[in-house]
Amino acid sequence: MSENEVKGDGTKENPWALKTAPGTSEYTLYRDESLNPPALVCTVGTTVLLYDLRCIEHLHAMLKAHGDWMELGSADEQKPAKEGTVEAWGRSPGNPIGGWYGLKKGLRGRFGMYIPPLLEALGLAELEHKPKGNRMRAK
Repeated sequence: MSENEVKGDGTKENPWALKTAPGTSEYTLYRDESLNPPALVCTVGTTVLLYDLRCIEHLHAMLKAHGDWMELGSADEQKPAKEGTVEAWGRSPGNPIGGWYGLKKGLRGRFGMYIPPLLEALGLAELEHKPKGNRMRAK
């Protein structure tokens, strides 16, 4: 059973209400297609992060191709991401957009923290919910 049952419909008026993989932090996400590029708006407390909306489809496709569990490896933008993790892929020149899915300079990291629970809630991935070292894989 997933920790993240879908609450909300992903709009600004009714955002998805999610929890990080360990279940320690709550946050909201919604699609804003009026932004350039279209983005996911992630609100954690008073902090607002933006991620390229294509990340949902691209991450799911990468996980399907990977075929196995992948560590999340969340890290702030200023810190290096552990190789072979979702976080490292989310900022890699080798991903489909050629770099960061995070769109707000200085706050582009934490892709591996906030995007995987959304894929789980949307039924696109399985996600572990341990205190540390969580992994995900495509459904």
